[in-house]
Amino acid sequence: MELESSVLGIIGNAIKVIFAPLGFGTGVAGIKATIATVMGLVAKEEVVGVFGVLDFEGMTKLAAYSFLLFNLLCAPCFAAIGAIKREMNSAKWTWFAIGYQCALAYAVSLCVYQIGSIFTGGLNVFGLIFAVIVLAGFLYLLFRKNKYDDNHLTVNSKKK
Repeated sequence: MELESSVLGIIGNAIKVIFAPLGFGTGVAGIKATIATVMGLVAKEEVVGVFGVLDFEGMTKLAAYSFLLFNLLCAPCFAAIGAIKREMNSAKWTWFAIGYQCALAYAVSLCVYQIGSIFTGGLNVFGLIFAVIVLAGFLYLLFRKNKYDDNHLTVNSKKK
């Protein structure tokens, strides 16, 4: 096939295994989805452009939903990354912001795909266990007590 022998096809085939737990990193559809994700770093519009050029047959609805979530939440295009670097005035914090966005996107997509796989019949026990651990971490961060919140202080400690 011509796609697998192209430069983008070789890159997509090499890194598609990263996206396999998210549901869109397997088979030829995985190569296409990976290419679209990589091209999304150039410009988010490229994801739609890749969809227009390559047909995405073989991707389940759940995998497509996971793909969309990942691409909506992951790092922005290179131009926006340049703006982040200029505003933060630090390469370290720029890389942290990009890493945080990509990790969050991966975690959300992983949870959606692995937990959704329970209902579609494609259950992966190890993926589900990891997704439940990630979901528990999300819930802990959402509902933990804020140590900087003044509302939880007692009346006596406010007088001091």
